[in-house]
Amino acid sequence: MARLGFLYPGHAAEDDYPLLAKLIGASISAEVVHTGMGLDAHEREALLEIGSSERLLEGARELRQRGVDAAMWACTSGSFVFGPGGARRQVAELAGFLGVPTSSTSWAFVQAIRAVGARRVAIAATYPEDIARAFETFLAAAGIGVASVGSQGIVTAAEVGTLVRERVLEFVQAGDHPEAEAVLVPDTALHTAAWLTDLEDTVAKPVLTANQVTMWGALGLAGVSGVTDGLGRLFGIDPTI
Repeated sequence: MARLGFLYPGHAAEDDYPLLAKLIGASISAEVVHTGMGLDAHEREALLEIGSSERLLEGARELRQRGVDAAMWACTSGSFVFGPGGARRQVAELAGFLGVPTSSTSWAFVQAIRAVGARRVAIAATYPEDIARAFETFLAAAGIGVASVGSQGIVTAAEVGTLVRERVLEFVQAGDHPEAEAVLVPDTALHTAAWLTDLEDTVAKPVLTANQVTMWGALGLAGVSGVTDGLGRLFGIDPTI
């Protein structure tokens, strides 16, 4: 069995990971370790603290004890807010400490966008606008065009974790753009695992959500294909290739 490690800040939608592991049906386990949050806020200074070395390495000690085969920093805003260089340093530090392949949700988004062949995307974000725009900047540095940026203006992960299916479908549809070849939903605090097919049916194009791409990226790092139906177009693509 492949043991996939997820460093997850606080508590909101971490149950997406064991659910995805169950739905994928491969011989995998989702090992979720919660990292600390000084302040639950989608604000730059709070996110820099959430993604600090001290926070990540504290959680990584437990992941190392669990003997994971791959690890993900399961936080989008707590990685892209550092910019590409800082996000790379996060991953490199964790990989050096854990001794296993490691990545983060922000980099998993870049990989997933390329995998589905999207050149321009729409961002349907739960975040305040300035944080959503920081994600746009991160993607632009990776050569990914952004057709539009939608913002729900929600400050806390705790509130995001309470959003119900109908609200999520509504704001993702509103965040789509005619020129976008995929819609991105970049918040690991948002439940989406049970609604991936519904989301794609709503906009008739690939929808890439934070917990979805994080699991897909972890599978690739662990050398597990995880190809399955019912989890969006991304999971029709082998992440190991």
